[in-house]
Amino acid sequence: MPSTLPAAARPPWRPRPVPRVLSVAGSDPSGGAGVQADLKAVAAAGGYGMAAVTALTAQSTRGVSAVHVPPPSFLAQQLDTLRADVAMDGVKIGMLASAEVAEVVARWLDSSGPAGRPPVVVDPVMVATSGDRLLEPAAEDAVRGLLDRADVVTPNVPELAVLLGDADAPSWDGVLDQALRLADRHDVLVVAKGGHLAGDEVPDALVGPRGVVAELPGPRVRVSSTHGTGCSLSSGLVTRYARHGSWERALRETKSWLAGAITAGPALEVGGGRGPVDHFWALREALVEG
Repeated sequence: MPSTLPAAARPPWRPRPVPRVLSVAGSDPSGGAGVQADLKAVAAAGGYGMAAVTALTAQSTRGVSAVHVPPPSFLAQQLDTLRADVAMDGVKIGMLASAEVAEVVARWLDSSGPAGRPPVVVDPVMVATSGDRLLEPAAEDAVRGLLDRADVVTPNVPELAVLLGDADAPSWDGVLDQALRLADRHDVLVVAKGGHLAGDEVPDALVGPRGVVAELPGPRVRVSSTHGTGCSLSSGLVTRYARHGSWERALRETKSWLAGAITAGPALEVGGGRGPVDHFWALREALVEG
């Protein structure tokens, strides 16, 4: 039976018990999203996290009040300096802020060549919770260009529509159809997510160019602590994949872990807005039981 994975997703390396995972994303001083969430999610999945910062935000659980983007050349220095010293077993790419920043990341990925590139997961931060577009059209095009270099992309419903130039899918069948078209267009695996749809169920699926690889049902956790869920899912996903080499298993494990993290989030009592998830809920439970 032929593999359901695109050729770029088949690892030329051996899994590592403690994978070294790089987050290329913006900073969230509240700790709920961005590189701060990525580092927590990597650690919770058993990896060693590193971060190259693309943008600085003035942000809390109530929203973002300002964004500062350092010169793209400085991001290039971060990436080149790190790769000259540290081998990487996975890369998560999040907020890129501008076309110039996205192009720096693309060149950096290309410079390693396909054989030397670690598995790459792109979380395309393109649409705010309010529905507002976060990127200029040129930056959106640059993010689309990164999908040809990625193994997996993890868009929410509005971001999936933006990547295709479509309207938001109104149903789960519509989401799966858009995910299949995106996977075929870029020869990439797509994590289709149902969190933006109405209803008590939140399905997720792993979709490849040939169809649905795995579909994962799940109940909706009705709490407000969902800040940084997309960041946490994508970074947890690439870490677990780097540990055992299966995207389907990595998604199942990450979905289960994230549901627990969302459920436990309110107990952290962080902020007065949309609070963060508790990345270390399983560790806290183990400490209590011990």
